[in-house]
Amino acid sequence: MSNKAEGDGKEPVNEQAIANIYGNMRSEINQLHSKITELEMEVSEHSLVIGAVQPLDPSRRCYRMIGGVLVERTIKEVLPAVQRNKEGLEEVISRLNEALEKKKKEIAEFEAKYKIRIRKSDGEVKDDGGRKEGSAQGVLVGPAGAKNE
Repeated sequence: MSNKAEGDGKEPVNEQAIANIYGNMRSEINQLHSKITELEMEVSEHSLVIGAVQPLDPSRRCYRMIGGVLVERTIKEVLPAVQRNKEGLEEVISRLNEALEKKKKEIAEFEAKYKIRIRKSDGEVKDDGGRKEGSAQGVLVGPAGAKNE
């Protein structure tokens, strides 16, 4: 969608079209950052659950929310499922990070092609090349090293 003008083999016709495409690209990057952060929080919650139930007796009862319904199971049944879910989330995060890097390269090429510069609020013009990583305002990202171990 954001590359509609480029995808058709046509160049954007004016500055407004270029600005719209660029804005959409930045929005996609921010959405990827948000989704990655959300999934990292879920992985953290899964880790807390695994850490809490792992030392307990496998025959002990526990409760798990499945599709909005609270079901009673044993730790022996629930622990492998929670671990699989955590691994699946980590895989999705990995794919989203790859997509994010691809999108960052795409936006960097777009910036270079159209000589896009970001104007700060104080009137100073700054090349955006160095601030793409921290451009997602209001998004907190936890330490990445802890998830890769």
